[in-house]
Amino acid sequence: MPDTQRAFLLGELLKNVSRSFYLTLRVLPAGLREPIGLAYLLARAADTIADTSVIPPEHRVELLLSLRAQVNGVADQSRLARIESDVAGQQADSHEHALLASIKPMLALLDALDDGDRAAVRHIVTTLTMGMEFDLRTFPDERSGRLAALDTADELDHYTYLVAGCVGEFWTTITHAHRPEVQHWDLARMPQRGVRFGKALQLTNILRDCGKDLRIGRCYVPAALLEPLGLRAEDLLQPGASRDAKPLLFDLVRRTLDHYREAADYTLAIPRRCVRLRLACLWPILIGLETLLLLVRNDAWLDPARASKISRNDVYRLTALSLPVAGSNSVVRGWIGRLIARVEAQMH
Repeated sequence: MPDTQRAFLLGELLKNVSRSFYLTLRVLPAGLREPIGLAYLLARAADTIADTSVIPPEHRVELLLSLRAQVNGVADQSRLARIESDVAGQQADSHEHALLASIKPMLALLDALDDGDRAAVRHIVTTLTMGMEFDLRTFPDERSGRLAALDTADELDHYTYLVAGCVGEFWTTITHAHRPEVQHWDLARMPQRGVRFGKALQLTNILRDCGKDLRIGRCYVPAALLEPLGLRAEDLLQPGASRDAKPLLFDLVRRTLDHYREAADYTLAIPRRCVRLRLACLWPILIGLETLLLLVRNDAWLDPARASKISRNDVYRLTALSLPVAGSNSVVRGWIGRLIARVEAQMH
């Protein structure tokens, strides 16, 4: 692959479609950026397919399965052309259009990876698209006006693995393959910590976006957790629902904090001298915990007009404050511990 094309994919294109993830990618050590950046681009293209609501869900599933087959080495130029023609033309955002138009060079870059990285990227994209497929098969068409909920807490846990927990496994595999500093890692334990890390971030996103998701027919809060409060998914759309469902929010936040504790242990298992790697893990933890703090303080957490989202300035503040202290175990553990304690204090 020409260097200019590789530079475009992992530079300009990735920056335009990845929002805050680009910040994390840039801080990663060399050797990790290419497989992780490529996995993100392929998953982001799949996500764009899954989220294009003007296309019927069953056709989006067909296109997702087609992309998954391409990623796993089943070359079919006509299928790539169909993805671009059916989906790219529906994108109002020029960056999304460019992303879908770049699937072919992404696949060429995938073929150029070494065997281990290629297998890891294929596995993570396959798993993530299974999560997207789960969404499309579980919930009604966004335009139908209907609403459905997950059934059980176990189903929610499995979903969070498919769409985020698996990323922690992938991150661990790639890091262990490329960084000699982490060869001491316990590969029976660290991937599971990585899974918990990913689940923490995804549960935070689910709680933050719950009001918006309800209005497109998706209730990720399981019916089995709503029933003890005498609630159904439809009740979460009513005035006063944020108050009535506050005990449920607190319960899910506590589960999420348990995952963040594992994420902290994951980060502290990275040697102190590997500051870039630590920062790439520390930033999403800090952003996630600050988001949870906003959530538990928000008396209208189910109102999409009052979403709990930290500001860009707060993101810059967290990244700036973390730079000089990322190598200190005591400071990092103390910072994360204080944020967790602040969230817990708001729930008493």
